Amino acid sequence: MRILVTGGAGFIGSNFIRYFLHRYPETTLINVDLLTYAGNLANTEGLTAYAGYRFLHADINDRKKLEPYFAAGLDAVINFAAESHVDRSIDAPLVFAETNINGTLNLLTLAQCHGVKRFLQISTDEVYGALGPEDCFTEESPLAPNSPYAASKAGADLLAMAFFKTYGLPVLITRCSNNYGPYQFPEKLIPLAIINAIRDEPIPLYGDGLQVRDWIHVDDHCRALERVLLNGRPGTVYNIGARCERTNLEVVRTILELLGKPEHLIRFVADRPGHDRRYGVAVGKIRRGLGWEAQIDFQAGLAQTVDWYLKQQKWWEAILSGEYNNYYQRNYGYRLAEKEDKDR
Repeated sequence: MRILVTGGAGFIGSNFIRYFLHRYPETTLINVDLLTYAGNLANTEGLTAYAGYRFLHADINDRKKLEPYFAAGLDAVINFAAESHVDRSIDAPLVFAETNINGTLNLLTLAQCHGVKRFLQISTDEVYGALGPEDCFTEESPLAPNSPYAASKAGADLLAMAFFKTYGLPVLITRCSNNYGPYQFPEKLIPLAIINAIRDEPIPLYGDGLQVRDWIHVDDHCRALERVLLNGRPGTVYNIGARCERTNLEVVRTILELLGKPEHLIRFVADRPGHDRRYGVAVGKIRRGLGWEAQIDFQAGLAQTVDWYLKQQKWWEAILSGEYNNYYQRNYGYRLAEKEDKDR
């Protein structure tokens, strides 16, 4: 199997690559990442032990650099590459449109031109907008994004589905709820709360902290993506979630309890513009159609995540200092696909 994964040095992408190569070690897997602020080579440590793993430092908008790998033939493209933080999208919406919309369009056109067998677009439940206190989004719910980030992901989803309907490109789309687990960039709620608590620093919470999210461990997400990639029906959207809704305040309080830290570390700050109150997705389609459901209990998964951050202090300290990629290249190096991929 020959797969190209974009954004594979990020949080979910690197976890998926590690999971997939462990399950299918004979795979040739090309990891394409531009290594912007959240792309971290340290997340890929150990992957060069797999003979088929390649790393390509490239922008998903760079058609010239990507085309040889498409032309060589690909069984699948999995597009994790995205600008993903809502706060940053409010400050720099053009950057989000360039990567999330234009970059996805470039990948889709390459896939269509070169006969890629499956194109898996990794999306988010945020494309549906905000929920009331009851019910959940289904795959048929209308798209109603409320932030530039969510709008850019919705635009990418629409382009992907248009390529299925217009050109017959075998596209699959997944929309997952909030992930947590190892290697998550420290700006996100759970790693931010863990790291600040370890350092006895204030933990900021937007508004009243009662925004509700469905939390899923990244390992459960990776298992779902494997099912969709291998067995999903082209032209289909699959929601992925754990049906584990918690308020942000509940999550932070649980982290503080696990670390034995006081609640006075919590600091309520002004809410951000367009902050959705609640997300929740129905997962009946993926459960019935592909036999997947989440397995990791939130309390146990969060405890494991806290333990990982306690043991990986050098990892997150390097990120906070801005030195993680320089450190990794000096001490470990990385495999450049354009030099080592002899199957092109």
